[in-house]
Amino acid sequence: MELTVVLNLLRQAAKPEYLSGMSRYGIKTDHAFGIKLPDIRAIVKKIGKNHSLALELWVTGYHEARFLAAFIDNPKEVTEKQMEDWVRDFDSWDICDQTCGNLFDQTPFAFRKAIEWSSAAEEFVKRAAFALMAALAVHAKKIPDNEFLNFLPVIEQESGDDRNFVKKAVNWALRQIGKRSRFLHKEALKTAYRIKEQPSRSAKWIAADAIRELENSKIIARIRR
Repeated sequence: MELTVVLNLLRQAAKPEYLSGMSRYGIKTDHAFGIKLPDIRAIVKKIGKNHSLALELWVTGYHEARFLAAFIDNPKEVTEKQMEDWVRDFDSWDICDQTCGNLFDQTPFAFRKAIEWSSAAEEFVKRAAFALMAALAVHAKKIPDNEFLNFLPVIEQESGDDRNFVKKAVNWALRQIGKRSRFLHKEALKTAYRIKEQPSRSAKWIAADAIRELENSKIIARIRR
């Protein structure tokens, strides 16, 4: 399917009235059509996997075109350079999270990039690091739990970043790692209690929220099954 055809499909699916709702959730809409995620996924089904088209869609800069790019790209064809280029284009939490959770986490570079990006100055590059950690904790079923121990010191170290989109992603990563297994549940809780002792407000919020969820009886029961 050609780029022009796909862009026409996006225009046909556009609901401009949806843009105001996107704005309320902190999503940039100056280069967006206004399309709900289920409608984007319906277009994905028509396209299938297509790496070259994904690259073309990304370059357009349209919000929903970048969603499509993340969904239709083939992780086996994604290069490290592509990841570095795309992550620096992130300007919205939803594009960041969907790209990390539907594409980047399936690449062979995912674990390394999560560490590398964790100290980035750019807010959405840094968020991408922790969104990747969260996605890997859920999706990388065959990876040994020990591999995730490398993320916990990074989470602890970066918990003092009080930028909203960063601290929420740090918290997300900690919670998802802690829910992966009994072993990681114990290690994540230890990390959360250490973070709680940090002086920053963001660290205390991250710790309190993670502890609240990880010590929930339903979560504990699910992990012990």
